[in-house]
Amino acid sequence: MIFTAGVITISDRASAGIYEDKSGKILVDLLKDFGFEVKKYEIIADDFDQIKEKLVEYSNENISLILTSGGTGFAKRDITPEASLAVFDKKCSGVVEAIRNESAKITPMAYLSRAEAGIRKNSLIINFSGSPKACQENFEIIKNFLIHGLKTLAGIDKH
Repeated sequence: MIFTAGVITISDRASAGIYEDKSGKILVDLLKDFGFEVKKYEIIADDFDQIKEKLVEYSNENISLILTSGGTGFAKRDITPEASLAVFDKKCSGVVEAIRNESAKITPMAYLSRAEAGIRKNSLIINFSGSPKACQENFEIIKNFLIHGLKTLAGIDKH
């Protein structure tokens, strides 16, 4: 089965064209290389309502996996986790625990990530850092269990 994916880069500066979004493009490439059909890719500002709106839109379109990039740090405008939590039906804390724990082997700064993961309808939503390097490393971490989780969510695997 081919799963669908969507990527949302959340960055005031990238959405304003001040700099190029590299992290979102890396996630799109990684997803395609892993066999996903990437249905959507957008860059939006660090705006609570807009983030929520996009997550709801993507999940209403039954996109299997929604990855966000950016807005997971300590800055005042970093609100991606809060907007994500506002739309989740269920949290998937183990996903971000795995990312933080494995990433911390590379840099202790991984523990400063406030990223969240959860399910809305039939979509798995995972927050990634805005760092292109971290996006690549973190995607490698979740590859080991991602497909099983998506198959279970889709009702293909029962356990």
